[in-house]
Parts: sequence; structure tokens; C-alpha cells
Amino acid sequence: MNFLRGAVTLMAAAQSAWARGKGTSPNPADPYMTLLCYFNALRELGSARNMVEGEIQSRLAKYGEHKRVGETDAGLASRQIDFDCPELTSRVSTDRVSDTKERLALPHDRKGRVDTALATNMISVGLDITRLGLMLVSGQPKTVSEYIQATSRIGRIDQRPGLVVVLLNTNKPRDRSHYERFRAWHDAFYRGVEAVSVTPFSARALDRALAPVVVALARLGEPALTGDPMAGTIGASRGAIDALVSSLPARARRSDRALTTAEADALAIGVGKRAAELLDAWQRVAGRVEAAAGSLVYAERGVRLLQEATPGATNGVDADRCQFRAPRSLRDVEANVLVRVLSPSGGQELT
Repeated sequence: MNFLRGAVTLMAAAQSAWARGKGTSPNPADPYMTLLCYFNALRELGSARNMVEGEIQSRLAKYGEHKRVGETDAGLASRQIDFDCPELTSRVSTDRVSDTKERLALPHDRKGRVDTALATNMISVGLDITRLGLMLVSGQPKTVSEYIQATSRIGRIDQRPGLVVVLLNTNKPRDRSHYERFRAWHDAFYRGVEAVSVTPFSARALDRALAPVVVALARLGEPALTGDPMAGTIGASRGAIDALVSSLPARARRSDRALTTAEADALAIGVGKRAAELLDAWQRVAGRVEAAAGSLVYAERGVRLLQEATPGATNGVDADRCQFRAPRSLRDVEANVLVRVLSPSGGQELT
């Protein structure tokens, strides 16, 4: 119910501001005509979606009629919103997410614009749309860093300040705590950001992430290798790729100021050597696939260069291709492990 009332009030207030700014180009209320709603879980998002497609639409259609006795202008206006309510979540395909991002950048008076969008922590990174200015956060996010990242998706330029409204649940102790300390906590919330491991060129990080980074540099930096079926043409572009990958040793040398000059040089040499070995392995794989009249691809149909970084995913794959394991996220460098609980006496597996 709090989400319903909050969403209707914000959207009606935005419509009233849009009417007052009509005739001005661009309309100063445009950043607030799209309501971006953030949720901690898909279950909560699903409930909100039912409200947007049902009650919110019907309430907004007559919301401007709600006035106090003797009041002529409540700052709220009736509004018709589209039935379509796009999502930015993991359950939506990548092409639909890309389409939604393009639509979010459209002004309110353009066809295809978005009135309401529902999102989870997918928007914490990668959503850089300067137009957005209004967000409704349903429930306190689980971590401080997630809260900062998600709410910073709006108001990204000085000329369009963002407005974030946080709805807290009085029945949840964590939400209640944030409500009771809301002003003081926000004045110093950066000190509560969870510490993360910053080891981009550690041995484990290189094992997990160097191969996908090398492939990404090649695909993004050399147009001839961008398409998925072009993975086998590395031989013709090897010189250009070597020049691109040469940036990695220089980056490694600057990664840790605590290292001595000799240690930084050794790290840079090691990173450059491993990157060159990966390119050599890539070229060998491409040669074998071409000799067998096959097609080397990055991740689609054919002989795949990139391999899943999950236990057992590379069973039966040759040694060269095993080097190109690519995790779906580079935030974690440790692989998942399987745990079996054994009886302390007999050594039998417990159920």
C-alpha cells in the first residue's frame, strides 16, 4: 500500500509540474515524468507490477480531482500512463533490457517513452541515462554500496537534480533502524560502505579474469574480430591485438603503489607474458578448427573459444581452450566449491 500511494502521488505531482512547464523547450519537468522503481527482490517487484498495471493506472486517471475543502490547486494532476511497464531485471532478455534503456532516454513527449520502469540491483552499474530524475526505492537495499550505486542512477547532471523517495517497512528492524537514523546516516553513509578486495593483478585474479579481458580487448579494439563468428580470424589481426594487449603490463605496473620498482617491473613482465601465451593458444585453436573445416566462435554455435567457469564445464575440452574460462561476473575471483559432509566416525556421507 505504501508503494501504491507513493507512486501515484509522485506521478501525479510530476504531471502537474509538466502542465505548468508546457510551452518551454525542453520542459523542466521532463526528468521527473519517468518513475524508476527499485526493489530488493523479484518477488516484491512482481507485486508492484500488478499494482502498476491495475490500481495505479485507475487511480492516476482521476487523481487530480482529489482536493481539500476550499483548495483550488493541490499540485496534483490526473494522468494517463501506458499499460507497458518495462523491467530491468535478470528475468528479461538482454535485447529487451537494451531496448528499455533506449526508451528511458526518450523525452516524455516522444512516442515510445516510459512512464514507469521496475528494476532490481541490475541498475547498480551500467545505467548511465542523464535524463532520469525520479526514483522510488521500496525497502532499504541490503548493502550500503548497493544503496549508493542504485540511487546514483538519477540526477546525474547538475541541471537536473534527482529526487529519491525511500519507502521503509516499519515491520522490518533494518528498515526501522534506517528510518530512525535517516538524516545522520545519510550525512556520513560513505563510511559504512563495505570493504572490498582490490587485487586486480593477484595470481587468482589473473587465473580467473585475464583470458576474458584479453578477448574483450581484442573484440572491442579490433573491428575485424568483433562479430561472434570472427574468432577464428585472429591470425590476420595478431599485430593489432598485440598492440592492444600491451596496455595490460603498463596497467599492472601502476596497480599497486606499495610495490618497489623491481616488483612492479616483474609483475608487468609476468602479465605481458601470460597475455602473449593466451594469444598464442587462441591462434593454435583457430588453426586446428580451420584445418578441421570448423567454425571458431566466441560463445554461440560452433566451436566455442570461451568456456564456462563452473566445475566440470571444461571436461573433454583441449588444454588450449581450457585457458579461456570466462566467469559471468568478474566481481568474484574465487570459484564455487562443492561441499560433502562426512560422518566424523565412519567417514560416510551424511544426508
